[in-house]
Amino acid sequence: MSGLLSVDAYVAGLREGNRATLARAITLVESELPAHGERARDLLQAILPATGGAVRIGLSGVPGVGKSTFLDAFGMLLVERGHKVAVLAIDPSSTVTGGSILGDKTRMARLSRDPRAYIRPSPSGGTLGGVARKTREAMLLCEAAGYDVVLVETVGVGQSETVVAEMSDLFLVLMLSGAGDDLQGIKRGILEVADVLAIHKADGDNKLRAESARHELQSALHVMRGAGRVPSVTCVSSLVGTGHVELYEAIFTRIDEMKRDGELVRKRRDQGVSWLHALLTERLVRRFHTHPAVAAQFGPMEAAVREGSCHATVAAERLLALVAG
Repeated sequence: MSGLLSVDAYVAGLREGNRATLARAITLVESELPAHGERARDLLQAILPATGGAVRIGLSGVPGVGKSTFLDAFGMLLVERGHKVAVLAIDPSSTVTGGSILGDKTRMARLSRDPRAYIRPSPSGGTLGGVARKTREAMLLCEAAGYDVVLVETVGVGQSETVVAEMSDLFLVLMLSGAGDDLQGIKRGILEVADVLAIHKADGDNKLRAESARHELQSALHVMRGAGRVPSVTCVSSLVGTGHVELYEAIFTRIDEMKRDGELVRKRRDQGVSWLHALLTERLVRRFHTHPAVAAQFGPMEAAVREGSCHATVAAERLLALVAG
């Protein structure tokens, strides 16, 4: 990255809603170069008072459910209702360059051209379920730039749903119907963290199947959640443009409920503490593996465990002892 701005210049650009400054700021916090780390941390601390005002929505769904098509339609509804929308689309990393596959902007043709919206595809960097390690920081930068709705789209594989749910105010899951046994392929973990669900592609010959799936899913959620709050389930078609208003109302009704009873404040405080723990774990592991003594002994110790000449517990203790003193 060339031509780094000062922290004050980044902050001023973000407060003005300058999209170029926002892009440069996200690139800064995504950078793995040690020289950029201190400035990124100073920037995040400086913008902290300007963050926290956005509604943070996580979005997931199985491949083929039409997440990007949905985001294009739903994002346009949001901006037409007066919101400024940021979309952080977590793409699979290129196996060659580690860069982002920039297909999402082409699939969000209308939203990507709207000045009230900002779309940022991010490389996953090989992290859990394709969730970018710096997504949380990017979210804060978008909030500081004045975006009042931040949508985080996951690749919908692995355990990324849980990770994104833990950084969102509300977790939206898109479902498909008409693919045989509608509930058989649903991971229980998704239903446990979902706040709102939508049966997508509810149009044409699939409309009746989608409505049937909605009733079936709603009943299953009642059984699963018991006396707890049961998420709403709607039917949506981004092809013909139906159901988005109902979904909008379900989402913001839930957000208003969370604000009224203090749940949103509690949730964000808990998320902040979880974030702290995650960062500490990540950085301690990185420091451990980059310690010169550990780097020199890790390969031989690993080989000894693989060959059966050293127990894993003994090897771990010996490696830890290298940094303990």
